[in-house]
Amino acid sequence: MSVTNVARKAIHDRIEAQIKIAQAKLESLKAKAESTKAKTELAAIVALLTKKQAIAQKVSELKTSGESTYEKAKSDVEARIAELEKSVEAIEARLKAA
Repeated sequence: MSVTNVARKAIHDRIEAQIKIAQAKLESLKAKAESTKAKTELAAIVALLTKKQAIAQKVSELKTSGESTYEKAKSDVEARIAELEKSVEAIEARLKAA
């Protein structure tokens, strides 16, 4: 199944928006964790920020992927973002409970 350039742009824009939202949440959570001295959460946040950078690299690869590898690369990026978002939500819940 061929993905048009317009569809690819929409997919990339959506993915980048998800990454930016996750980044903003992580920065906010990091500040909260630092102010409450939540060392475990802070370590998890730093790990997720590193993971976010790896996802950004995968997005760059996605943008340049050929037709034959695009769908697999897109699925990989989307799975990684979903995992990142789930981890961010878990940290949010732990910090709210603290």
